[in-house]
Amino acid sequence: MAETDATIAPVAVKIPDFISSDPELWFAMVEGSFASAGVTADSTKFGYVVGALPPKYAVEVKDIIMTPPSDSKYVKIKDELIKRLSASQEEKTRQLLERVEIGDRKPSQFLRHLQNLAGSSVPETLLKTLWMGRLPKSIQVALAIVKNSKLEELAVHADNIADASGPLLPQIAETSRSDTLEAMLNLKISQLTLSINQEIATLRSEVAAINTRPSRNPDLRSSTYRSRSRSRSRTLNGANGLCWYHWRYGSLLLSL
Repeated sequence: MAETDATIAPVAVKIPDFISSDPELWFAMVEGSFASAGVTADSTKFGYVVGALPPKYAVEVKDIIMTPPSDSKYVKIKDELIKRLSASQEEKTRQLLERVEIGDRKPSQFLRHLQNLAGSSVPETLLKTLWMGRLPKSIQVALAIVKNSKLEELAVHADNIADASGPLLPQIAETSRSDTLEAMLNLKISQLTLSINQEIATLRSEVAAINTRPSRNPDLRSSTYRSRSRSRSRTLNGANGLCWYHWRYGSLLLSL
């Protein structure tokens, strides 16, 4: 008789506080409590879980609580709560990571910092995208040629070029010394191209200003206008037959 009473008597189950940051761990702890107390009935497990959920997390599975399935209630609420809270936590972590800047950290140090913040809730592919997106543009461009490498390898490449380039140059990731040189040359070429374009723009403005400058002698201005209408060239002077601007700037004017 005592054995029968023990079987039918309600057993107190100690349910741990809900762990919103790791619901999978929480369910593992709950199932340990169920096993210790001998709780096996699906409806009983479901009831304990619902009773232990804080209201703001119960809302995440309101549909299941309000209309539970006829079978496997506990498995359903467990699977959905883990999935929904994990997705919510991943989004919150992603927003947090997007606000973090590299500062004075080395690329590998910055990666470890992001990994510590993300924990296990963010997939490596997303972490890789967030990490590369926060690096200086020059590093992002250089890493593009080895973007399919493992995350740890990318961090090593970024550190190597940051150490090699020094404080006066932008940090550029590398896979080898030749990659470093190529990236630095590309940067210099871009700077020179910008400088040349600025010089050409200045020269255009100077030529335009000279061409539109009014002549002090109306007759000379009229004569010059008629002369230009007959020929595109300016009045030539000197023994070599070139105008001063073509002699001074050479082929640069030809590209204008």
